[in-house]
Amino acid sequence: MMHTVLILGAGFGGLELAASLSESVPDEVRVTLVDQADGFVFGFSKIDVLFRGRSVDEVRIPYADLDRPGVEFRRETVTSIEPRTRRVVTDRSEYQPDTLVVALGAEYDPGATPGFVEDGHEYYSVAGAGRLRDRLRSFTGGTILIGVLSVPFKCPPAPYEGALMLHDELVRRGLRDATDLRVISPMPSPIPVSESTSAALVQALTDRGIGYTPGSRVRALDPATHTALNRTGDLRYDLFIGIPRHTVPRVVAESGLTEGGADGWIHVDPATLATPYPGVYAVGDCADAPVPRAGVFAENAARTVAANIVAALHGGPPPDRYRGQGSCYIEFGDGLVGKVDADFLSGPAPVAPLYGPSAELAREKEQFAIDRRKRWFGP
Repeated sequence: MMHTVLILGAGFGGLELAASLSESVPDEVRVTLVDQADGFVFGFSKIDVLFRGRSVDEVRIPYADLDRPGVEFRRETVTSIEPRTRRVVTDRSEYQPDTLVVALGAEYDPGATPGFVEDGHEYYSVAGAGRLRDRLRSFTGGTILIGVLSVPFKCPPAPYEGALMLHDELVRRGLRDATDLRVISPMPSPIPVSESTSAALVQALTDRGIGYTPGSRVRALDPATHTALNRTGDLRYDLFIGIPRHTVPRVVAESGLTEGGADGWIHVDPATLATPYPGVYAVGDCADAPVPRAGVFAENAARTVAANIVAALHGGPPPDRYRGQGSCYIEFGDGLVGKVDADFLSGPAPVAPLYGPSAELAREKEQFAIDRRKRWFGP
């Protein structure tokens, strides 16, 4: 009999897991990939929507294009998960697979910061990037605050990428001298595990006259006065851009999978990504693995889970433990891109050296997206 694998979520982790199993054991495993969306969007494509004039349709890869042996995509919304029995109910079907992998990512809770829904913008969602793009078209100068509202959050460099790209946009429109641009974050540095990356980002901000306040968090917005409330002093703004609080999807919270997990995330074994429930794994942003929430780490985790599934099928030795490795590209503006090669779990301490920024790495980033699309969706 075919071994059935149900993957909930078709992001970096879900797509890589499906591709890995399709590549290694297409005749032994039947994979069902479920997602409520109709297409995949690279997280960094939201920068393209915001600053490079790309439409949502241009950056979206339809799941209908997915063509991998042994993999079936179904557009459905997950309504309940019972991890003890691996029973999953969606708005269209029910499943009870041999292996269940939860890769539903993180959702945003803008309401967690009072006033943010009424008077703030974000670019972490495609829709939010589109709304902010429209708002920037009517911006004529003043103070722009970019605030990290909660930790952890996806793609730690993204707030600084946004600031640097916004600087370029304001220069292009002749508005930079009329704009006070600042970044506020509760973190002590942009990328705490990488001194070189943090130093490069802080220097890039300084060179462009972008204010940076680490170790400080905006607690609320006052829409009536356009003021960001902060324990160290309130700040007036004309445009507030926030990185909203992240949380697990409600269906995950209601499943019991987060019991014992750090800060409300799914508890997993950091070596295997297995949950305490037999045959149930979690990868990506919804899991509490000790790595940043970024697609490349979900991709690396998916390969570990795939290796564990294959080892169990063939009765072989357990594969190498999850290494928490990934290369993260960072936009520095002016067409330049840096790359951080991170390794969180192989040695006694994380290492994350920075390369670039350079135009060559900008081209490498473009090729990264092309290669992933071919691998995940088929040629």
